[in-house]
Amino acid sequence: MRLFVAVRPPAEVVDVIGALPRPERHGIRWTRSDQWHVTLRFLGDVEDHEPVAAALCAGLAGAPQATVTVGPATAKLGRGVLMIPVQGLDELAATVLDATSAVVPEPEGAFSFRGHLTLARCPRSVPRWAIGTLVGATWTADQVELVSSRLGGGPPVHDVIARFGLG
Repeated sequence: MRLFVAVRPPAEVVDVIGALPRPERHGIRWTRSDQWHVTLRFLGDVEDHEPVAAALCAGLAGAPQATVTVGPATAKLGRGVLMIPVQGLDELAATVLDATSAVVPEPEGAFSFRGHLTLARCPRSVPRWAIGTLVGATWTADQVELVSSRLGGGPPVHDVIARFGLG
């Protein structure tokens, strides 16, 4: 099973992001609002989610809530991902990494955490017109989710396996 650990924005932030223009352009695949999340750690293929859930339960016990800021504008991540930067989750991402490293070791040369919400995937590169659209919102992250992701035949399907309260 393909797993990741994430924080989801609340409905009012989803509404702000949903108000951004999403023109139909050849090749651009816009993500749906039910897919919007900030990945704290991608775990990849894991045979059994139970040890991961137990590690998160123990590792997040007493972890504080986080103030999350979205924006100030759309940007590109790598070559072909249109995203919105997200600040305020670095410490929580580090806590998740510490909690899960014993059950899912960090691969050599893994990328460091870079908070973002993915808006679209572009086949070649993110078009200039899509970069720099102003967007801003703030919320308090009060829970973390362990999520499975199923791929194939369309957009990924995300199923929440477990939720962990913060604070």
